[in-house]
Amino acid sequence: MDTQSDEQIVLRIRGGDTELFGVLIDKYEAKLTRYIKRFLQNEDDVTDIVQNVFIKVFVNLQSFDVDRSFNSWIYRIAHNETVTYLKKRGNEKVSFLDFDTVFPHPFAKETADKGTLDKELKELMSSSLSLIPLKYKEVLVLYYYEELSYQEIADVLHIPIATVGVRLRRAREQLEKYIKKEDHI
Repeated sequence: MDTQSDEQIVLRIRGGDTELFGVLIDKYEAKLTRYIKRFLQNEDDVTDIVQNVFIKVFVNLQSFDVDRSFNSWIYRIAHNETVTYLKKRGNEKVSFLDFDTVFPHPFAKETADKGTLDKELKELMSSSLSLIPLKYKEVLVLYYYEELSYQEIADVLHIPIATVGVRLRRAREQLEKYIKKEDHI
């Protein structure tokens, strides 16, 4: 396996070794597919968007600043393509899962019934997260599912780091309020 950084691979691709683009596709295809699936349910649409992302990456590789993070750059392109698609299609139902409960603190102990609880929580979160505005969904997916740092999320979404924290907090509050309301019905 190639031990070069993404940025070094980009430099080599720019230098004419275009076959190395396959390394970037291999590394990011599953990640981008997983990311985009958090917003879209149609498998064909997800595949189309992922392909569009790689086309845009290849076409714009010369303009990529190798002093920055390639990871953030490619997620930014995926973000833009997904948002553009969602705007064109209107409000498609968005599928989501839990965040803090499904992704507990790293030191949390596993329990015997964790799998069952996770499944129930994922179903609950799928329905409740569809009510959260896109700007909060994006932050949740990038943070909890793609495990990007606040700085990387800020780079992807072109927002200040402080805004990332605020959006995460507000998203959690909205989810909590909705879940509590559902429990009392």
